[in-house]
Amino acid sequence: MKKKILMVVEALGGGVFTYVGQLSNDMCDDFDVYIAYATRPQTPDNFREFFDSRIKLIEVKNFGKLSDVRANFKTIKELRKIEKEIKPDIIHLHSSIAGGLGRLAFKGKNNVVVYTPHGYNYLMVGENTLRGKFYKMLEKILGRKNCITLTCCKSEDDEAKKFCKKTAYIETGVNIEDLSSSLDGVEPVKNEQFTVFTLGRICFQKQPKLFNEIATLVPEAKFVWIGSGDMDHELTAPNITITGWKPRKEALAMSKGADAFILCSLGEAIAMSLIEEMYIGKLCFVSDVVGNRSVIKDGVNGYVCRKADEYAKRIKEAMKRFPVELTEQAYREVRDIYNTDVMKEKYVKFYSEIGV
Repeated sequence: MKKKILMVVEALGGGVFTYVGQLSNDMCDDFDVYIAYATRPQTPDNFREFFDSRIKLIEVKNFGKLSDVRANFKTIKELRKIEKEIKPDIIHLHSSIAGGLGRLAFKGKNNVVVYTPHGYNYLMVGENTLRGKFYKMLEKILGRKNCITLTCCKSEDDEAKKFCKKTAYIETGVNIEDLSSSLDGVEPVKNEQFTVFTLGRICFQKQPKLFNEIATLVPEAKFVWIGSGDMDHELTAPNITITGWKPRKEALAMSKGADAFILCSLGEAIAMSLIEEMYIGKLCFVSDVVGNRSVIKDGVNGYVCRKADEYAKRIKEAMKRFPVELTEQAYREVRDIYNTDVMKEKYVKFYSEIGV
């Protein structure tokens, strides 16, 4: 008899959708997989086509925001009903809303409950902000529940240990085969200047103000932000180009043509964009925060920076002598560690060994 795994995910969209889809498909040979989910506007209309036909999809109709108390009670009741019907051996909660409501709903008496934050909310909004303090308080309270916190890297695991006793981590990986095929035939966008880029939503978490400050300190380089967002007004330096959202092939062409990738965010789990750019061969500059510091080792496979002038100094050095040895090491680490083949092996072992 195969173990039954119930994945619970409130937001089938963005990076969590990619992660849960890949993980669920990879687990089908060894486990019976169920997914309790809710959709969002960014959920693809054909999302069911991304999942192996052996996966059973169950919509949770009452999933809502944590501030909606009435909807939360209905969700907890609905989740308990799903648990009673399926009788899963393992319940895996993905991201903060599913993690919050799921830890309230499931007691872990007849199964094992696992929670993966995919980046702690209090780090994303700023640990010292009012919202950040509130989210951190919730993690401390819910961390007392009978649950294993399974994070995406060592530094996030260190953070998890502040809230709960049972923790583990499995590094996030990209699908190298899919990424390689996506890159085939993509012609790089050529730039006359040394080009530094980032991609994603222009929001508080990604620190556009810091990105702008770095660009101001290196006027001789070109800076590109692939994406858009409600904080685009922070990007005022004349050497910054905001492209808006681009189709996958166009974004890859821009990535291929650039020299370096920068990720100056407040916090991450492991950013898929960072892993992809390491594989593509970009020199990576990252902030010294949870997630980033697990992947990038300063001066070994990229650079870890704390202030704008540190980023600027490293970029100017790379413009004079590009550190090829760092990008080659970064590529090797994706090939050997941060890929879905390795991730699959670790997950099969983890799920197989835990039990009530």
